[in-house]
Amino acid sequence: MAELHHLDPDDIARDDEAVARTVARVGPVLDFWFQPEIRGLERLPKGAALLVGNHNGGTVSPDAFVLGVALHRAHGISAVPYWLAHDMVVSLPGFRRMVPLGVVRASSSMAHELFSVGRKVLVYPGGEQDTLRPWAERDRIIFAGRTGYLRVALRERVPVVPVVIAGAHEALVIIGGGRTIARALFTKPLFRVDTWPLTLSLPWGFTPGPPFVYLPFPVRMLGEVLEPIEFERSGPEAASDAAYVRRCDDLVRARMQAALSRLAAERRETGRFAFTDGRWRNRG
Repeated sequence: MAELHHLDPDDIARDDEAVARTVARVGPVLDFWFQPEIRGLERLPKGAALLVGNHNGGTVSPDAFVLGVALHRAHGISAVPYWLAHDMVVSLPGFRRMVPLGVVRASSSMAHELFSVGRKVLVYPGGEQDTLRPWAERDRIIFAGRTGYLRVALRERVPVVPVVIAGAHEALVIIGGGRTIARALFTKPLFRVDTWPLTLSLPWGFTPGPPFVYLPFPVRMLGEVLEPIEFERSGPEAASDAAYVRRCDDLVRARMQAALSRLAAERRETGRFAFTDGRWRNRG
């Protein structure tokens, strides 16, 4: 077992046994509650890679756990990415319990350290703008103009692997009014968060901002690991070319949006929830 007595979010140590235990315990619960299907797992490349996802579910992010379980089951611990987490997440009570699972503070230096030893890294470029996007935009990819993830990938010369999950954003209902509430509660200076909308969750009902802990609605998740993207140019010079970075970002978002729209349409046709007619659906 890794030496994790300090549980430091700025240390890349991870307890692989703890990850395996978590998958064994939490996986069946996620299977029952969300009936997830993650396609394209065979596309995951070996070695270092930057997994880029659409962010959902506020502070709980159930889709991140669904993805981790699917990758572990398909390929073992080497496929499970480290999750670069926002400073607000790192500061949450109980966060340090997540450190042994590979959740670390988001920074370019942390990504460099992980890539240098061949690890995979998961990022959600849209941050709070994506995970707290309103209900009407639940099937949209929103990165809010953030391209830092691409500069890291180009500088480190690692492929970008888009990962899209449809349905997870319905686990927490985001109503709106995010910027108004954020200004009233001073979330920008306190947590570096620009939006803090009214939400609806179990068991709390309506709350200003996402509750730190809640029971996700039992929505059905459909996801896909897309083909890895290796760009024509890479290295520090490519990473510092703003126009090139924007073009690469346009490509990544376009592929992710096409996949999300396709998966969302399939959910609408085949069922948005993990149960139908009062019964949990059978995945047989």
